[in-house]
Amino acid sequence: MLESIPPILRPESVEPVALKNFAEKFNLEVVGDPEGVLLTGISMNTGDLRPGDLFVAMPGKKTHGANFVAKALELGAVAIVTDQAGLDLIGVSQVPVLILENPRAHLGDLAAFVYGNVPGNLPKLFATTGTNGKTSTSYLLEGILRQLGEVTGLTSTAERHIAGEVIVSRLTTPESPEMQALIARMREKGVTSVAVEVSAQALSQLRVDGMHFDVVGFTNLSHDHLDDYEDMQEYLEAKLPLFTKKRADRGVVCLDTVYGKAFVKQSEIPVVTITSQMGVDADWHVGITAETPAYTSFVLAGPNGVNIRSRVPLLGAHMAANAGLAIVMLIEAGFSAERIQAAIQNGIEAYLPGRTERVTGATGPDVYVDFGHSPDAFLNTLAAVRKVTEGRVFMVFGADGDRDASKRPAMARVAAEGSDVLIITDHHPRFEDPASIRKALFDSAVEARPNLEIYEVSPPEAAIRKAVSMAKPGDAILWAGPGHQDYRDIRGVRTPYSARAEARAALKENGWA
Repeated sequence: MLESIPPILRPESVEPVALKNFAEKFNLEVVGDPEGVLLTGISMNTGDLRPGDLFVAMPGKKTHGANFVAKALELGAVAIVTDQAGLDLIGVSQVPVLILENPRAHLGDLAAFVYGNVPGNLPKLFATTGTNGKTSTSYLLEGILRQLGEVTGLTSTAERHIAGEVIVSRLTTPESPEMQALIARMREKGVTSVAVEVSAQALSQLRVDGMHFDVVGFTNLSHDHLDDYEDMQEYLEAKLPLFTKKRADRGVVCLDTVYGKAFVKQSEIPVVTITSQMGVDADWHVGITAETPAYTSFVLAGPNGVNIRSRVPLLGAHMAANAGLAIVMLIEAGFSAERIQAAIQNGIEAYLPGRTERVTGATGPDVYVDFGHSPDAFLNTLAAVRKVTEGRVFMVFGADGDRDASKRPAMARVAAEGSDVLIITDHHPRFEDPASIRKALFDSAVEARPNLEIYEVSPPEAAIRKAVSMAKPGDAILWAGPGHQDYRDIRGVRTPYSARAEARAALKENGWA
């Protein structure tokens, strides 16, 4: 089956920018005549280049973008930005060429100028980073903003939202030209507040350059992405640039992991702190008041006797902690605690696709589909499921191929220690042998709990059916990994696939509504 990639979103109309003004703004040398040339977009990728675009030809790992100038011109590029090496490759050009060394370092600012995303012309911008919880926090933040009467935008791992329009995402955080185009589209649609999920990779690759956030939040840091970063210290340092004066005004830091204190210590911007842990000193505290399969109630206590009570339509104390972080971010942005309490007194209205999402009908075992794919995510979600389950807890999971293999033993150990029946299956094998991934997970699980009931079942369609066939009413099944995703990556091909649909089909086949 062919790979399906969602389209890049741009504003429907753009005020053209004179190339001459663009060159003057960034003090760029121009080879050729810029007179009369108008820019209506910017692209670093010929796969999305449109007539009227400025094509940014940058050096890459394997080749230089200047080698694609002919294709860019064929598609309608009206000017080129490149470095001296790129100019040498281009030679004589039929369109003006602007010289800029290290163009990637300036890409966000260039795109912001082309799309008119300038200070005073932007919605309120919120950003959340962390290993786990950044998607959930972003959705909860957007939900509360909507209840406060804001017209909202969202960009996350799962989806993009633009004033009620929902679009499937391409990347957790888009490349900077796409991000700036998205913000311009949101402005065009009257969006007043935007929640942005920011990954460590996005910061390392400068994807949020050209953006300045009103408030940024940090959820936590745990073992993940060590295929991209040498160790946890380097991973931490990759996230810290979000808490700089260049990128944000104020910050909120969760102290539920030890790395929270490092964020506070190294932040360039003023921060307040929050925790859901007993005995931890912080400005704000989240306390759980009730946990059910349908919702988690909580109270958020802060300075000057402030108490905000609400609930999230989600399972688990960690989800209440995410909601608390979102609320404090809004208070730091200037929304009053009284106004927020009035808006969410009957609960936060948010749907989080694939985040401990219950797909069960009126009868049968509870089945939850979740996006978690790290040891810490497994630990929190299994604990949440256990708390609301009378019977046995089944867990179904696999691991990403061609990604951080060092976390697999810990994933298997946590899964084994937190479940009563464990079923190991496939996830995104990519170019790895799925059988070898399963074996590594199986061996680690057996080592952790030799007497646990453990099965290895492939493919995942069979694994969920195995779990459902063994489970009874009162039991719960947590299928961790696929979450909201609508595909599996098998040897570079995105094969259409839905864990939610497979789980529902398995329940139906076993006689459950």
